[in-house]
Amino acid sequence: MNGRLWTVHGTLEWRTPATEDDFEHDVAAGYVPGVVMLVLITVLVVALIAWMPVNVVVPGWLLLILTLAILFFPARWAVRRPWTLIAETGDDGEGEPTERWMGTIRGYFSARTEIARIAKEISQDTQPSYEGILKPLT
Repeated sequence: MNGRLWTVHGTLEWRTPATEDDFEHDVAAGYVPGVVMLVLITVLVVALIAWMPVNVVVPGWLLLILTLAILFFPARWAVRRPWTLIAETGDDGEGEPTERWMGTIRGYFSARTEIARIAKEISQDTQPSYEGILKPLT
């Protein structure tokens, strides 16, 4: 071990980071399609409830299944967001790290696993592996 203290952390990205491979195929309209779908589902649910006859009895388990089905896709979207992972060490006197490695991975659970793997690599080899998702910046 060379005595350097490393900081390894990840940050959630709400927008998918653009890469040079994605430049020609980037046709994302931002958050507008998600908002339109949410409004459409809300209107359909309200219409279903408003036009339901008074004497119809809806079982509780059916409401639970419908609620879970409606919440599945937003939950999946939130869990599958990209994460930027950063490993940095040192201080050049101005608070900036002297060595910084950065990479992107998709998914909360994948990010946690990768952070643990990076920390293990650093403890064994004194730096992140070149074969992992992190690439040196400085």
